[in-house]
Amino acid sequence: MGKLEEETVKSVFKQGFLLRSREGFNLKNLGYLPRWVIFLIDILTVTFSGVVTFYLFKGLGLEYFDESRKVMAFGLYVGLNIFFFWWFKTYSGIIRHSSFIDAIKIFFSQLAVFLVMLAVKIIFSVALEENIFIVTALLINIIFNFCLLFLYRVLVKQIFEVYFKGIQSGQLVNALVYGADANAISVTNALMSEIPTRFKLLGFIDKYSLNESKQILGLPIINQKKKISVIMKSLQAEALIIADKGLSKEEQLAIVDDCLEYNLKVYTVPLISNWENQKEISQKIKSFQIEDLLDRKPIVLDNKMISAQLNNKTIMITGAAGSIGSEIVRQVLEFNPKTVIILDQAETPLHELTLEIQKLLIQTNIVSVVADIRDKSGLEKLFELYRPNLIYHAAAYKHVPLMEDNPSQAILVNVMGTQNLADLALAFGVEKFVMVSTDKAVNPSNVMGASKRIAEKYVQSLYFHELEKNKETTKFITTRFGNVLGSNGSVVPLFSKQIAEGGPVTITHKEIIRFFMTIPEACQLVLEAGAMGNGGEIYMFDMGKPVKIYDLAKKMIRLAGYVPDSDIQIKVVGLRPGEKLYEELLNDTSKTLPTHHEKIMVAQEEIDAFEKVSEAIADIMEASSQYNNHLIVTKMKALVPEFKSLNSIFEILDKKNN
Repeated sequence: MGKLEEETVKSVFKQGFLLRSREGFNLKNLGYLPRWVIFLIDILTVTFSGVVTFYLFKGLGLEYFDESRKVMAFGLYVGLNIFFFWWFKTYSGIIRHSSFIDAIKIFFSQLAVFLVMLAVKIIFSVALEENIFIVTALLINIIFNFCLLFLYRVLVKQIFEVYFKGIQSGQLVNALVYGADANAISVTNALMSEIPTRFKLLGFIDKYSLNESKQILGLPIINQKKKISVIMKSLQAEALIIADKGLSKEEQLAIVDDCLEYNLKVYTVPLISNWENQKEISQKIKSFQIEDLLDRKPIVLDNKMISAQLNNKTIMITGAAGSIGSEIVRQVLEFNPKTVIILDQAETPLHELTLEIQKLLIQTNIVSVVADIRDKSGLEKLFELYRPNLIYHAAAYKHVPLMEDNPSQAILVNVMGTQNLADLALAFGVEKFVMVSTDKAVNPSNVMGASKRIAEKYVQSLYFHELEKNKETTKFITTRFGNVLGSNGSVVPLFSKQIAEGGPVTITHKEIIRFFMTIPEACQLVLEAGAMGNGGEIYMFDMGKPVKIYDLAKKMIRLAGYVPDSDIQIKVVGLRPGEKLYEELLNDTSKTLPTHHEKIMVAQEEIDAFEKVSEAIADIMEASSQYNNHLIVTKMKALVPEFKSLNSIFEILDKKNN
């Protein structure tokens, strides 16, 4: 090190020392003691213990060490302790996190000292006939050593825990742990030792316990004789941590609803078996998300069938930068396709998705394409270059009020874009074409839903038209599902934003209900339906129980820690153009057939003749090129007779038809 560098280091050290001196000693700023300090304390401890033992026996008229060998024997005693401290690494742990393992290390180090000293005594007794120390004194000394070494670690650990809990006592959340199994005990143990502490744990709630006199980790076990909210209020608990792995989904939802009803916080934690790093137990505890409260069973996929379809294939995904498209991309990549073409017209989201994929350790060739599905000639060049085996078509305009104001764009993207892709898929021998549709296509009440229904009609009629000429034609498959939690434009991100801004949370009607599923669920079922499809099917998904949007808003407000209509207002703003109170998954004339997957059914829709659908679409697109909104919607209603506008300027067209 040069002279200048040495002076710099000294200066920095001096400034740091002076700064700490000015601040004064603060236990909060103390990280952990260096190993050499702990090592030195341990040596001083055993030295002190040896001296105390020596004078204790001297007071009884006995000599711990032989007078002539006193220095040698005491030096051997200290030296052996130093050696076995190093051998067993008793000084390597952080004292305030001392555990049973540290006690074992101390025990074995002292046992080793005792055995070696005993061996030395025997050697001296046999060889030189000298009794260099009293074995009883050594045994008492070793026990004394163990007690002191262990005791000071326990005291330091306790001081830290009491100190940190003391300085945070006003900030801690009074909490109960639901469950008393191994999972709950591990979570509790982690929370009790975490720094900084977040919770003041009051006890365990156990529905199986009949004896309330029992304790775990010094906390009482409370029998669930009453409702959870009643128990929590009686104990002045503010939060419940659900850690019982034996709870069913129904039981868990009932507990969460009960707590939220009384504005009590609820936390969840994954099972221990699902944790990769068990040192981060306390960090796994999180607030319930609205997705956790959907009454849904986990989806089991036929991975073999999906893998057989996707492995080593070239896959094109349109609308790949959207919330649904991007999740399809992520799930498709798990099946090791040869090439994935991610296509979207939105440049920035597509770029972000590309950067995300580049971080993955995959062999798949990723092709990012900025393109518009309305541009058929551009798409044709893409098909010529990459020859996709499968297409997942998720590109669409989907915002109901916007499409009600812009019917020409709904037609050009949702209908003409789908037609372009379907025609090219047929021309280039694509194996399967899977189209993502919506429940708004059923008995449509708005332009967006009607445009998706027309797209459904086109791909279905095209398939059966081509099937008559060629049994090996492209298999066109449609998947139809409801609202997706967290997708672009869904109510959940909107409500979250409104709650973060202090409200109000806006809903269109108090009685409006919707079917919901999560993005991963929806995309899993798209892959499954695509794999099982033989062509011409419209698959609809089991969306679970319908959710009242007003209740959803209240739950989200409570999950955020606020009181609905007190802290955060819920404001009813009226139905938007084209919006229904109740979405449907089937129209009045449709029936369903089951499939081998309990969550996927086939909708039996009436199939129109391809020539009729093609001619009608050509007329609609001609009207779209003229941007004549009333003419466009009139022709859409002619092709989709069940299309009845709601809360829209186009309602007048239904009256004319009547």
